[in-house]
Amino acid sequence: MNVTREHVMQVVKKHVLATVDGLPESSFDPSKSMKDLGANSLDMVEVVSCAMRELKVKVPRSELNKLTNVDGLVDLLHAVATTNAGTAA
Repeated sequence: MNVTREHVMQVVKKHVLATVDGLPESSFDPSKSMKDLGANSLDMVEVVSCAMRELKVKVPRSELNKLTNVDGLVDLLHAVATTNAGTAA
């Protein structure tokens, strides 16, 4: 299955909106960090874990620590998902 960046964005957005209390969909801005969107450190772990589980990818924590915003997370998950899609049986 070919995973598009738009699909990865929808997955991440869904989990951010479900996890961050009181964040309206209209306020979701992928150029912001999850902290700027109101997420605490536990929320961030939850969003990343749920997104990775749904997308069936695994990203090293060292790579996640480099991220500065939601767009960066989407790019990273998309890159891993497309790489894994080519190697998946």
